[in-house]
Amino acid sequence: MQIGLVFDLDGVLIDSEGLQHRAYGAILERYGVRVDKAEYADRWIRTGTGPEYAVARYGLPISAEELRAMKAPIYHEILRAEARLMPGVEAALDRLRVRFPLAVATNSGAPDTDYVLDRFGLRGAFAAVITRERYVHPKPAPDCIVAAAEALGVAPAACAVIEDSQRGVGAAHRAGATAIAVPNEYTDKSDFSFAAAILGSLDELTVPLVEALVPRRGGRPPR
Repeated sequence: MQIGLVFDLDGVLIDSEGLQHRAYGAILERYGVRVDKAEYADRWIRTGTGPEYAVARYGLPISAEELRAMKAPIYHEILRAEARLMPGVEAALDRLRVRFPLAVATNSGAPDTDYVLDRFGLRGAFAAVITRERYVHPKPAPDCIVAAAEALGVAPAACAVIEDSQRGVGAAHRAGATAIAVPNEYTDKSDFSFAAAILGSLDELTVPLVEALVPRRGGRPPR
């Protein structure tokens, strides 16, 4: 059975959770609101409803979609000035790509995803890149994982999905894939009970580990 390997972008390949936090913070400070790291990790990363939460919690005179739109150009600028890879990315891709077809499946849009892959010369490692424009429902829905598996020509049950967040692990679980969590400073207190393994870094992500974790025969995805 061919195993496919699906990587999240933010927090897995690129060290961007803190950059996203700063971009939202720059907008929220205009309204006298400061969101600390724990609040951001819980409401933006864990649940994915940070803008909705901020608008309701702090009585902002804008909509959640307006908040997202205002944040976007600030994040683009910070990303292009300060982007860096997470530790171990290049070595992990080099050792894994010789055994498995690789994909990116991200809630980020094509402009930022393309920038990261091109800026760091990672595009050639991936057989498929699934950005937010290519599916309907964002994580924790399974849409992007299912799309990535289809693009790789394998079943979701034959995929290992590398994620840093509870939402991402949940998406993998809902798709019927094997989730491998690699937490960072923004996600290390998340619930990873659906993950088959929790790694300290990408240095621990090896071919034997993936082959040991992915079932040889996939069952039906969980409901």
